[in-house]
Amino acid sequence: MDNLVLCEANNVPLTPITFLKRASECYPNRTSIIYGQTRFTWPQTYDRCCRLAASLLSLNITRNDVVSILAPNVPAMYEMHFSVPMTGAVLNPINTRLDAKTIAIILRHAEPKILFVDYEFAPLIQEVLRLIPTDQSQPHPRIILINEIDSTTKPFSKELDYEGLIRKGEPTPSSSASMFRVHNEHDPISLNYTSGTTADPKGVVISHRGAYLSALSSIIGWEMGIFPVYLWTLPMFHCNGWTHTWSVAARGGTNVCIRHVTAPEIYKNIELHGVTHMSCVPTVFRFLLEGSRTDQSPKSSPVQVLTGGSSPPAVLIKKVEQLGFHVMHGYGLTEATGPVLFCEWQDEWNKLPEHQQMELQQRQGVRNLTLADVDVKNTKTLESVPRDGKTMGEIVIKGSSLMKGYLKNPKATSEAFKHGWLNTGDIGVIHPDGYVEIKDRSKDIIISGGENISSIEVEKVLYMYQQVLEAAVVAMPHPLWGETPCAFVVLKKGDEESVTSEGDLIKYCRENMPHFMCPKKVVFFQELPKNSNGKILKSKLRDIAKALVVREDDAGSKKVHQRSIEHVSSRL
Repeated sequence: MDNLVLCEANNVPLTPITFLKRASECYPNRTSIIYGQTRFTWPQTYDRCCRLAASLLSLNITRNDVVSILAPNVPAMYEMHFSVPMTGAVLNPINTRLDAKTIAIILRHAEPKILFVDYEFAPLIQEVLRLIPTDQSQPHPRIILINEIDSTTKPFSKELDYEGLIRKGEPTPSSSASMFRVHNEHDPISLNYTSGTTADPKGVVISHRGAYLSALSSIIGWEMGIFPVYLWTLPMFHCNGWTHTWSVAARGGTNVCIRHVTAPEIYKNIELHGVTHMSCVPTVFRFLLEGSRTDQSPKSSPVQVLTGGSSPPAVLIKKVEQLGFHVMHGYGLTEATGPVLFCEWQDEWNKLPEHQQMELQQRQGVRNLTLADVDVKNTKTLESVPRDGKTMGEIVIKGSSLMKGYLKNPKATSEAFKHGWLNTGDIGVIHPDGYVEIKDRSKDIIISGGENISSIEVEKVLYMYQQVLEAAVVAMPHPLWGETPCAFVVLKKGDEESVTSEGDLIKYCRENMPHFMCPKKVVFFQELPKNSNGKILKSKLRDIAKALVVREDDAGSKKVHQRSIEHVSSRL
């Protein structure tokens, strides 16, 4: 059999951009995009992407060039997930929640030839460009403005307008066909930057092959059927929308784009368009709980929600599902090209009491079909931990869908891939049935008197308290035990003036968990600090907690004193 060789017929590079061509041919009458009053079919989206790709080629964009975009979840952001890689270039979706300084760092590092900017962020980009020195070795990228599709605003130049590029693009049948044939499936398709909450963001390079495998595995793991109606509540800049930008095309679905993610917008679009699927970080659950549906009639089937980014407690999942959503928990990271674990539901779990079902539902799950392996390893011995659901270790993964590495950072790449695995930095356990459950980030574990305390476990108990809307737990100094838990809590609206007090919550925790795990201090906030992806910034909370001390002479009574917390919290 060794004499059998690969040829053009049986060796076609894998790339998710082929999903667009297939959708246009197989689902010609299906709606591809809904955005306000704008509607496109898959053939129209195919035509627009081909035209934009042709215009990019005419601007001398070529293989491995970087094309950046700063835009919300509008049609242009979706279309560029196809049109940019169709030219052989690399898409760089930039987080719209970042400040000018961080965006300038990204642009200097990525060195894009073109930067597409939604009109909403035009003032921000002007500030960004002032922070980037101009020199011949690294000139400023060409700026192309994205206006609303039906806008009558005239661009500064016809060449620099997104819709103008689409109108000018003239792809030939042969050039259109060649756009869907990539040179090598290991070529980069996207450059995604990490959040950069503790250091400068790192550029994660994603391959065509990795994106293809991740998009298909999401379809299988989430059990996404044909013709989904997908509401874009997850930013497409966040790991390419967890690769669902390509997954929805593969299923011939409809992308419901919204510029701003608010409870009224979410509920309105669900009711108008019969939304079947959406993804979000748990922070969006707060929007859903605080908002209200205008249509309270029972739905024939709930909206399927894939959540990840942080571990939502069971009580929060239950509250959201009572609003007409069905939550599936997943796990992934930018370096993994989207979700790699899915909490696949087992039929026998339906026979269990509701509280046990909720506990099972909040696990991160089992590996998807395209991931080669997942394990939880002792960080010192590098041995696999027992599958007892108790022994903690670092979650490590390997597979062909993972990133190629960090752009211009071989040291960080080597560190991430050490010992033959992608080291996630997340601490978790493996249950006897093989399901993985995160217990904390390695830096968030609280070590009190030699005991490891999972901040997530403490947060789960706090979320069960009726008046608690959000909770985050970090370490605070303790003269006897070294560290002890400190809780930061947001109460539900209308409950701030209720009888809920620090003492009430501490007493509740002592009644519902081992005493050594209980918070010794509770700080009430109107809003918890979050990063640009909506994750709670525990690094800032740790800074505040450092100003809280247990006086050594009162350590036995666990009396907590405050040291300049007003000064520290005023910086948030």
